[in-house]
Amino acid sequence: MPLPLACVPGVAAVAALILCATGVDHRPAARPAHPLAARPATPHRAPKPHIVPRSAWAAGTGEANTAARTPPPARYDDKVVAVFVHHTDSPNGYDCADAPRIIRYLAAGQTGARDWDDIGYNFLVDRCGTIYEGRAGGVDRPVTGAHTQGFNHRTTGIAALGTFTAGVTVPRAMTDAIAALAAWKLGLAGIDPRASVRLLSSNSFSRYAAGTTATLPAVAGHDEGYMTSCPGAALTAELPRIRDEAARLQGRTPPRPAEDGAAPRRA
Repeated sequence: MPLPLACVPGVAAVAALILCATGVDHRPAARPAHPLAARPATPHRAPKPHIVPRSAWAAGTGEANTAARTPPPARYDDKVVAVFVHHTDSPNGYDCADAPRIIRYLAAGQTGARDWDDIGYNFLVDRCGTIYEGRAGGVDRPVTGAHTQGFNHRTTGIAALGTFTAGVTVPRAMTDAIAALAAWKLGLAGIDPRASVRLLSSNSFSRYAAGTTATLPAVAGHDEGYMTSCPGAALTAELPRIRDEAARLQGRTPPRPAEDGAAPRRA
């Protein structure tokens, strides 16, 4: 059965689906002239969760076959110090077995009508807690995404498949998977998921003028970096628990230390 119109941003329905990715910067961004100093990694690392490779959705056939378009060489940063959480602003009542096809449509909308070089999100998580590789370049590497205007450097974008506005129930399997993914990616750089980090804005269309150093949560909602309601009030309300669970998976205990010289976040 074909997806509902709202799920098909790749062709005629691109105007019908207001993707959370409205506030992304898909253009190649110059590296900051003076990258922020990094602190040495600590032993607080979490296990790598299972991640379904992009071949599971990009190699599909039919109406939205993104495999036909080979993405350009990936761009990389030195490490990932923050995670931005998004939602895809698409229907919630999908069968999880259909997630690869939904991701393929999302990618088709971004690389087709929007003419981006690849899907913007680094990872996508469905309501059953399955994690999918998004943007090409290698899940173990600090791939520069195209998910948060002004803050694509040194960050990873995780998109929750669905719409999580006020009053919507966010599946626990989904939030647990986001926490596990954040714990692993941030742990590679020794970052406490409950801390704040300093990020350099590269684009004045973000909440911060280009060149401004912003102090943001290590696990932040899309709206912390860009003027948007994404990832939705319901998912935003889950971020404190996601941070705490990610810290637990890293084997951390209170107090909540700051990373990269930033002050600790208040509860």
